[in-house]
Amino acid sequence: MTAQYGDLDRHQRLFTKLAPLALLGLSVVLGYATAGLIMPEPWKQTTATVLVAGALLLQLSWLWIGPRHPKPNNLTLAYFVLRWAFAATLALLNGFFAFYVAAGYFDTDGMIRSRTGQRLGLFICSVPISFAQVGGIPTDGPIGWVVFGCLLIANNALLGFVRHLGEQSEERSTARAAAIAQLEQAQAENATLQAQLLVQAREAGVADERRRLAAEIHDTLAQGLTGIIAQLQAVESTSDPAVAKDHIARATDLARDSLGEARRSVQNLAPEGLSSDALPEVLRKTVAQWAERTGVRTECTVTGTTHRLHGELSATLLRITQEALANVAKHASASRVGVTLSFMDTEVTLDVRDDGVGFDPLALPVRSDSGGFGLDGMRARAERLAGSLTVEAEPGGGTAVSARVPLVVDER
Repeated sequence: MTAQYGDLDRHQRLFTKLAPLALLGLSVVLGYATAGLIMPEPWKQTTATVLVAGALLLQLSWLWIGPRHPKPNNLTLAYFVLRWAFAATLALLNGFFAFYVAAGYFDTDGMIRSRTGQRLGLFICSVPISFAQVGGIPTDGPIGWVVFGCLLIANNALLGFVRHLGEQSEERSTARAAAIAQLEQAQAENATLQAQLLVQAREAGVADERRRLAAEIHDTLAQGLTGIIAQLQAVESTSDPAVAKDHIARATDLARDSLGEARRSVQNLAPEGLSSDALPEVLRKTVAQWAERTGVRTECTVTGTTHRLHGELSATLLRITQEALANVAKHASASRVGVTLSFMDTEVTLDVRDDGVGFDPLALPVRSDSGGFGLDGMRARAERLAGSLTVEAEPGGGTAVSARVPLVVDER
């Protein structure tokens, strides 16, 4: 938008620069085509030729000098007055040179500083044009001067009206340009703020992931290793081969389970699939793998116009999905699970619903600092990205987890 205004300004400056020379050329063509009718006297033609040569030299010189004086000053005023003198004299000799006089209508503001001087400049330009409209200086009595006076008033009234419209248009353009500049600045600030928020969310996510891994190691690996040690110590303290074999079998099972938990923790540490695929594809694969592993009938649905989300959003929604499915596997005893990812105009929603045993949200035990990720952790993940997480559940009625986050598209 700002570039468009810049193009308009350049075009206007180019027009103002070339208009006097173009209008002089038009006046010369029309003036000399009618010279035999309007100024048959040789002295008039000679005078017009000399004046045209002077005006042409003035215009060509100003093409070189003018760009060095973009603002009104004494030199631009002198050029305006000298050009008017050439144009007015030529217009008195031949009315068609009034086109050259009209050049003053276009660049008065750029040549004269004060508003009063600008109005005076327009007025003196209208005088020779009004003379040209009545065929020169009236010589046929008062009627010609009355007509000239009426034309002079009409011309200046029209000039005043057009100037008023131009000033209003300029004020609107200035206000519009200022509003656009403020909007662009606000957009830049918003982009910077959004980048800062994403950096903070990434840092908070790293810290949260560390806490989650610490809690998960405590809940699974540490407890498994403790159990293995206990079983092996029991083997050392018995001489019964059958009892020892039983303890060794239990230690083996605990080791196998702990190995599986370790692999799951490593897999959840970094969603590598998001580096090559968008969230919908990774989500479908995750749900399919979970369904194959648990044997629970599971459906994954994606609605709306899909976008490649910012990496933080994709990772957060994937983590929430994984934890929700892990909770279903551990606690829900569900026979059917539905995962829905919905893209809307300004946000993305994730819904994980099951038909399991459900629970009473008000009766949940208080989770300690060393506890697992759980609902509170999923909610914290969503809130760090200015989103929210809600849970609907009742005993025997299944559970529905719904996360909502703002839509932030990956622009890469």
